[in-house]
Amino acid sequence: MKDLNLIEFFSDFKEAKNINREKLRDILEKVIRSLFVKKYGSDETIDVVINDERGDLEIWRNREIVKDEDIEDVNLQISYSEAIKIESDFEIGEEVSDQLYLSQFTRRDISHIKQNLKNSIQDLEKFKQFELYEKRIGEVVRGEVYQIWKNEVLLRDDEGNELILPKQEQIPADFYRKGDSIKAVVKLVEMKRNNPYIMLSRTDPTFLHRLFEEEIPEVEDGLITIKKIVRIPGERAKVAVESYDERIDPVGACVGMKGTRIHGIVRELKNENIDVINYTDNFQLYVSRALNPAKINSINVDEENKKIDVYLDSDQVSLAIGKGGFNIKLAGYLTGYEIDVYRESDESEDSHDDVLLSEFSDVIDSWVIDEFRKIGCDTAKSVLDISFEELVKRTDLEEETVSKVLEILKSEFE
Repeated sequence: MKDLNLIEFFSDFKEAKNINREKLRDILEKVIRSLFVKKYGSDETIDVVINDERGDLEIWRNREIVKDEDIEDVNLQISYSEAIKIESDFEIGEEVSDQLYLSQFTRRDISHIKQNLKNSIQDLEKFKQFELYEKRIGEVVRGEVYQIWKNEVLLRDDEGNELILPKQEQIPADFYRKGDSIKAVVKLVEMKRNNPYIMLSRTDPTFLHRLFEEEIPEVEDGLITIKKIVRIPGERAKVAVESYDERIDPVGACVGMKGTRIHGIVRELKNENIDVINYTDNFQLYVSRALNPAKINSINVDEENKKIDVYLDSDQVSLAIGKGGFNIKLAGYLTGYEIDVYRESDESEDSHDDVLLSEFSDVIDSWVIDEFRKIGCDTAKSVLDISFEELVKRTDLEEETVSKVLEILKSEFE
């Protein structure tokens, strides 16, 4: 009876977990053998026969027949008196195979088998989950919010697999409630403490790439190639695209009439502004497009130090830098160069009384001057023309430092 119960239990698990029969046979045999190793120190003497069609389990033990008084190891040897009960013509020195039944095992043995069976199947399920999602790295998946913690959100997919969306992989404007359906890209899959850890991301550039493939048929079909994506999640992104078909305008196809195609992507990314630019091998033109909407006058490229000096009219500097410095920062990410912007003086302006920031190097640290140059301010008046709040926002300087610099520059013109 215990044999049947175990097989039924095993069959139920197979149906619930959808594990193939071959795997089940392997698991059950390993569990039976582990019991013999635990009881007798070895499983070399047994054969486990499983008929998954009939649900039969047979355990046969092979032992050598010895004199009754010579028994040393019951797992390897059987007494002559016991052997002739199985078959009367057995002789000493022969090998006998006798069948064991689960009903002959103790309750503790049966409990050991069942518990090991459960654990083995659970481990297999975990490994299957790991394998499934390892193949899906870079794919977009959906999950339902199951639990919200301070530093991460726990989601479950349609099959109940647990997915993790850490705080740093969420868009700043993301807000979740239990039961919400979330779309994200699979970023990392690994085993942690014998459990699969599946990490999702909504901030990774791959997520934006996959959204373009979903929303724009030409990208999915390969007619438009995405060359590079850079993002400041929730704020702004730049996407360089290219088409080998001269009949297709890659930027227009991605944006759509009045932004219809890209609107769904922007909404999914919590109104993240997306600049789609036409990729080109002409590097200076590429830099100019990367800094759009600013109009560039000239560009100097220092390939050795990976730096670019960009010169613009005064009214274009703020456009090149962008709100919060995002435009120039993303242009740098896109091109792979550090970009500094400089305003070109207008001949019509009375600028003879302005002073270069470098003239203040004796009272202002050079690294502070470099921070102002990065936002297009290379003269005293160009700094004074910008409000204190805006300077703090655009530069990486402390308020106290900005205040001190303004004080020094103002004193020059008093």
